[in-house]
Amino acid sequence: MDINLINKTALVCGGSQGLGLATAKELALLGATVILASRTEEKLIKAVKLLSNASGQQHSYLVMDLSVPATAKIIVENWVQKNGPIHILINNAGGPPAGPMIDTDAAELEKAFLSHVISSHLLTQVLIPGMQQVGYGRIINIVSTSVKQPINGLGISNTVRAAVANWAKTLANEIGHGGITVNNVLPGYTSTDRLKYLFSKQAAQQNVQPEDIEKNIINAIPAKRLGRPEEFGAVAAFLCTPAAGYINGVNIPVDGGRTAGL
Repeated sequence: MDINLINKTALVCGGSQGLGLATAKELALLGATVILASRTEEKLIKAVKLLSNASGQQHSYLVMDLSVPATAKIIVENWVQKNGPIHILINNAGGPPAGPMIDTDAAELEKAFLSHVISSHLLTQVLIPGMQQVGYGRIINIVSTSVKQPINGLGISNTVRAAVANWAKTLANEIGHGGITVNNVLPGYTSTDRLKYLFSKQAAQQNVQPEDIEKNIINAIPAKRLGRPEEFGAVAAFLCTPAAGYINGVNIPVDGGRTAGL
C-alpha cells in the first residue's frame, strides 16, 4: 500500500490545535512537509515543534485568519509564488458559536460562511493550478457528522458545514481527474477543547455537570467512548495518500458508529 507522502507539501488550516493539528501530525509521519495555518503565531510556533521531521522535512507556518478570506488567499498565493505547488489542502475552521437556529444573528451566520465556505473556495482556487500541473492533489474538508444528521443546538454549524459538503461534492465532480480528489471527513464526538466547550455550555443550560453530558453522549455511541484526535487524523491523512486515489467526493464519518444514517 502506497501511503508515502515524501516530497508532498500540505497546508493545514486550523493547524495549531485540535483536529487540524492531529491531522498535521499524521501527515508529517507519512513524510509530508507541513505548513500550519491559524491566527495565533505563538500557538503555531509550539505546534510546528510537535511535527515529525524524520523524513528531513522543514515544516513551517502561516499566520492568517479564515474569517478574512481575501487576505488569507493573498498570503497563500505569496507562499506558492515563492515556493511552488502545495499538493494537499486541509480546509478546517473553528466551530461557530452554539445555539438554536431561531436565535441566531444573521451576522454570525455570515461570519461562519466566510470562515468555512468562502475561505475554502478561495484557497482551493489558488492551489488547484499547481495540483493540476504536478498531477496530484488532495483537498480534505474537516466538517461534522451534522452533514448527515443535524445536531440540536448547533444551528450555525449545521448550516455552514452542509454548505461545505455540497460545495466539495460539486468540486469533486468538476476536477476529479488528473490525480485530484476532494473529500469530507466528519468527526463525531472527539476529545478536543471544542468538545469541552460544548459540553460545558450544554451543562449550564441544563443545570447539570459537564460529566453528566459526556456520560449521556458516550452511552449513545456504539464504541462507548469518545474519539481520540489521532484516530481522526489518521483517516484524514490516509485520504491524502496515493493509496486513496480512487476515493473522491465522499463524506466519511469518524464517529464510533454514532451517526444513525448510512
